[in-house]
Amino acid sequence: MHNSAFTATRSEALDHAEGTVTKSVEYQIAKLPSDVWLGAALGSIGLALFLKMNGRREDSLFVGQWAAPFLLMGVYMKLIKIGGSDRV
Repeated sequence: MHNSAFTATRSEALDHAEGTVTKSVEYQIAKLPSDVWLGAALGSIGLALFLKMNGRREDSLFVGQWAAPFLLMGVYMKLIKIGGSDRV
């Protein structure tokens, strides 16, 4: 019984395996420490504030929107490091 549950999970994982490009991108990006993504997010917020204070409103809005994708990428990479891109 325990064996069949493992086989079903393995079969499902094989059906939904990541592609070669995704695996290599995840492998390379996962080498970066999590601090890089947090630093990039905080840096974009700081740069947006600097631009805003110097009257460059449009540039400030553009750069300020980078924080969320940087944080999202950090969370995604953390999940990859914990669980791996594939379960097999």
